[in-house]
Amino acid sequence: MLLADKVWAALGGNPTVDLGVKGEGTLPSVHAVTDLAVATIGAAGRATAELAAALFGHAPDVTVDRRRASLWFARSFDPLGWEPAPTWDAVAGDYPTIDGWIKLHTNAPAHQRAALSVLGVPVDRGAVERAVARWRGEDLEAAVVEAGGCAAAMRSAAAWREHAQGRSVSNEPLVWREDTDAAAGPVWPGSPERPLQGLRVLDLTRVLAGPVATRFLASFGAEVLRIDPPWWDEPAIVPDVTLGKRCARLDLRRAEDRARLEALLADADVIVHGYRPGALDGLGFGAERRRQLRPGLVDVSLCAYGWTGPWRGRRGFDSLVQMSSGIAEAGMRALRSDRPVPLPVQALDHACGYLMAAAVLRGLTQRVSRGVGCEARASLARVAAILAPTRGDIRGPGLAPAKEQDWAEGVENTAGGPARRLRPPLTLGTTVPRWDRGAGPLGTAAPSWANH
Repeated sequence: MLLADKVWAALGGNPTVDLGVKGEGTLPSVHAVTDLAVATIGAAGRATAELAAALFGHAPDVTVDRRRASLWFARSFDPLGWEPAPTWDAVAGDYPTIDGWIKLHTNAPAHQRAALSVLGVPVDRGAVERAVARWRGEDLEAAVVEAGGCAAAMRSAAAWREHAQGRSVSNEPLVWREDTDAAAGPVWPGSPERPLQGLRVLDLTRVLAGPVATRFLASFGAEVLRIDPPWWDEPAIVPDVTLGKRCARLDLRRAEDRARLEALLADADVIVHGYRPGALDGLGFGAERRRQLRPGLVDVSLCAYGWTGPWRGRRGFDSLVQMSSGIAEAGMRALRSDRPVPLPVQALDHACGYLMAAAVLRGLTQRVSRGVGCEARASLARVAAILAPTRGDIRGPGLAPAKEQDWAEGVENTAGGPARRLRPPLTLGTTVPRWDRGAGPLGTAAPSWANH
């Protein structure tokens, strides 16, 4: 079975909704990253077509361009006359340990403080390297995580299969889904060209999978309202992921801001969130409370390492899961490198984002056809598990850089400056996804629905 059909079947999608693939090129990788891009973008497209059939009686043809799908898994914009912010801070990266390698993920100030406190060194890469070299990888990983930071020792795929978390994740569904209660309120207006027009999506996600999911929903007309805390920023990726969204701020430690979020949720159709398991419960927004506020809610969430097993509450990011699950070690062996070799793009994040979008759309289809809400869960580690058995060509010619015909017409004003945007990798019949607003900065909108 092709990976695209395997993914669609795992989501429970209608097998009569076909996927056409065009274009050429493959990202050089130890695993089939381009096939994963096609499969997951295709799943989101198929789910959109399935919803269109439920709403309007006809499922449009779904086509993915594998070349553009690969490009979108890297970066969707080309800055004109400016440079994006650095992706990594001064400390983040791979370091040799006594017995192998470890990745420290320190982009968030709190995560950097945690790692440096364990190592007992200042913000100095040389000092960090010398301190890490005195540790066993798994011991340092455990110490950094215990201190509230993010780290991952490099494991092989075989070691991950034997690890308690690896075994647990392999037994989880690709996307867990469960019907909830009867839906309340009318169906959003929509149209065959913009099937999500009028749909309200509350976005409580940050780097990177969740924002990819809600960006996709915005491309078919959904009103996406992203909420961040007052102190949060992610300048390296904001021009990529806020496309089509309004972005506001709330401090959920404050009673008045929690009340504001309750009001927003009561009027939402969808919530997409990437808080660690249990974190929203601690703020008074557990699953039961969310359903009370909005009966029939389509509720889709994300975590890093899976929803079962000893690491189910662990903080994590794409690059860390690649280290844990054997992906970086497989690349290192394939190239006979002396250091970890990750995937050429943050493929787990992007793929998981499109799977989350597909889960939202499949939930909306059930809401339209059966009058129920749903809860769905995805994880980066489970995406790694479907990628792990695939084989790519890590020494192949790769993908040519974006050509003039790959870029959309005109210039977009993004949070970082003027930029060109890649043409979408997906079409539904004659409909090409589009966004109603550029990728603006965080925190510039009021925490309210635009049309209330």
